[in-house]
Amino acid sequence: MSKTITIDGQVIPFEEGQTIMEAATEAGVYIPHLCHHPEYTPHGSCKLCNVNVNGRTCSACTFPAMEGQQILNDAKDINEERKKITQMLFVEGNHFCPSCEKTGNCQLQAVAYHLNMLDDHFPLFYPHREMDASHAKVLIDHNRCIFCTLCVRASQQKDGKDVFAISGRGINKHLIINAESGLLKDSELEATDQAAHICPTGAILIKHTAYQVPIGERIYDHTQIDQVSLNSENLQHDN
Repeated sequence: MSKTITIDGQVIPFEEGQTIMEAATEAGVYIPHLCHHPEYTPHGSCKLCNVNVNGRTCSACTFPAMEGQQILNDAKDINEERKKITQMLFVEGNHFCPSCEKTGNCQLQAVAYHLNMLDDHFPLFYPHREMDASHAKVLIDHNRCIFCTLCVRASQQKDGKDVFAISGRGINKHLIINAESGLLKDSELEATDQAAHICPTGAILIKHTAYQVPIGERIYDHTQIDQVSLNSENLQHDN
């Protein structure tokens, strides 16, 4: 007899060792997230996947599924907290969607739409952040980094390199390049690396490709992020 958890009243089977996120995804239940990716070690940094487990707040991407858990996911108060987190991500960086070449393909933007985020709510920080366009094929716009560590994990766990790291705390937190000069051109990064393509925002971009797919024909222009996420993650699991 399979073990089960219950999410918003829906009984969901799980296998020993699975996280709540993994069990939910296999069952077609979307839990909002930005730092989670099924190929990499869960990190729990974005906190968008926080759910209520038997009265306790837990990150669904890191917390193991256990028999008898009663989980609240798609609840008003939880989604309001997720919206606040998303608003804070917007104001802590410089995210100007209409002028961003990632618009329509940006997961942060798509999550904001999913959560019905209509404004930033909080005062904008307008942090001073640099752009690194030193690499021949890849650029980094630090204004858009949300410190999800996906590029860090992809470089280490998929590409077999150690190109990126996160340094500092609070407003001083920043993405660093593991090169003596600190510049992308002097790192081991190649345009074909997974780390160059994993960014959920427009922080890491491949040069000369920005508008090959026109605005209006991009991933989230026609499909909600919950459908895209569930389809892609279950496809990766099947493979």
